[in-house]
Amino acid sequence: MSETFRIITGLLGGLAIFIYGMNMMSDCLQKAAGEKMRSLLALLTGNPVLGVLAGALTTAVLQSSSATTVMTIGFVSAGLMTLPQAISIILGANIGTTMTAQIIAFKLSDYIYMIIAIGFVISFFVKKEQIRSIGQTIFAFGLLFLGIETMGSVMKPLASSPVFTQIIEKVADVPVLGVLAGTGMTLVIQSSSATIAILQNFAAQAAADGVSSVIGLVGAIPILLGDNIGTTITAMLASIGQSKDAKRTALAHCIFNVSGSILFLIVLKPFAYVIQMISPKGPEVEVISRQIANAHTFFNVAMTLIWVPMIWLMVKTVMTIIPDGASEKTKDSVPMFLDPKLVCQPVAALQLVYKEFARVEGLVSHNMERLQKAMVNEDETLADKVIRRSDDLNVLYTHITDYFAQLFASGSLTEDQANLTTGIMYVFGDLDRMNDLCAEIARAMKKRKGKGQQFSDEAMQDIMHSFTLVQKMFTDVTNAMVDENRSVDQLYERKEEILDLGVQMRRSHVRRIREGQCDARMTEPFNEMIHAIDRMGNCCINIADALGERNGFAQLSVMESE
Repeated sequence: MSETFRIITGLLGGLAIFIYGMNMMSDCLQKAAGEKMRSLLALLTGNPVLGVLAGALTTAVLQSSSATTVMTIGFVSAGLMTLPQAISIILGANIGTTMTAQIIAFKLSDYIYMIIAIGFVISFFVKKEQIRSIGQTIFAFGLLFLGIETMGSVMKPLASSPVFTQIIEKVADVPVLGVLAGTGMTLVIQSSSATIAILQNFAAQAAADGVSSVIGLVGAIPILLGDNIGTTITAMLASIGQSKDAKRTALAHCIFNVSGSILFLIVLKPFAYVIQMISPKGPEVEVISRQIANAHTFFNVAMTLIWVPMIWLMVKTVMTIIPDGASEKTKDSVPMFLDPKLVCQPVAALQLVYKEFARVEGLVSHNMERLQKAMVNEDETLADKVIRRSDDLNVLYTHITDYFAQLFASGSLTEDQANLTTGIMYVFGDLDRMNDLCAEIARAMKKRKGKGQQFSDEAMQDIMHSFTLVQKMFTDVTNAMVDENRSVDQLYERKEEILDLGVQMRRSHVRRIREGQCDARMTEPFNEMIHAIDRMGNCCINIADALGERNGFAQLSVMESE
């Protein structure tokens, strides 16, 4: 096997192990953290300092600034977060992502296989899901360092290659070339953590004197800055097809890194000197990995301190570049909040599901109010609108069901999250049935008009009384979804009242027919309307039964209340 082929395959294999370990560690950390992630997200307030803290902590848990950035863009697009809040999160995410480089700088070569073995034993033999996730995290952590070790071992021959040394000298002498190289690497690999790991490993290779780094800190910093610029492309891609504020958030991320890179290129040598002063002392080849990690942290902390007081300027800048245009209107048949990019981040995805649920509940409630007006005013035009809204919501429900399928297929849900998602699907199903029943009542009303007859005043009063009871049941049960202190006991009493009223209404209808007050041809639409109202009451009871186990809507409402 040729030396070149061995180096290329070694680099690719080591990179693959590193990225797989990093992604696995991110997924397992999310599962191990569980609902604590929601507590971090609850820090999102108008205070930019708390926003920076939340962004840094979230990224430290996710081990991926790209994941935090994509999540933030999804929240902005969904209206869960304002633009200034999102920008503060992005600033914090840039600090949080430096933890990966700091971890990599530790020399753990002698402990890699022990870490992998411990992680495997815990994940393989322990049955409790949260502890098993911790074991998988340890296992992934070992894989991450195994990938680094693999890449480092195959890089050693490069340090003695005259051709490669000449290329590195050119990059080191022309900082702009280093920035372009770092940006290009991250664009290809789509992971700044991976490219920084490669940089740390390569810089740790000794030059001809056996003491100096093959590239040196001054040569490594421009590549590091380029890595930071390259990672913004992920955010830009994630913002495609999203709202204007989502695009502005991605642009703010880009401005942060580009402006910082320009500033630190100008003061490159003084910056490198400061990093050398605050880093451990020793032969350059032994300490440069830590120096690069410190440079990464220093860069992001310094730029955050610069930009936090000027978030208003960042907001003004991105809004000038991406100005407001025509208002963005979402059709009732299309989800407004669900983001497919977040299905692998269940905490964020379930927040968006809650937001979509609140929207659907509002659409169904509005359709019930429209139906009530249509019945009172004998308005066929309003009845047609009820039917069209119902058709739109049926299409929307199909989209929502597909999103739930993606959530389950992602494999990222914990057992508790899977149970919560199943409960939410159940409630969505009853909302969809109530929507269909609104259309059935509207069609029965039109059928009555088609027969050229009208209900008597007494019959109409009975129908409206029964329908009003159902509306109250629906309001009570939806309020109980987000407030654990609300009781649903009265729903069962109203359901019994609707059943009793239905029996009385049918008896009264027969009496009116016998007395000539109602046409016998009105029996079919009359029974259809009563039956549909009764089934709507059943849907409310089904939802109340689901709330008996507290399926988590109250917890999901945390961001809505902030």
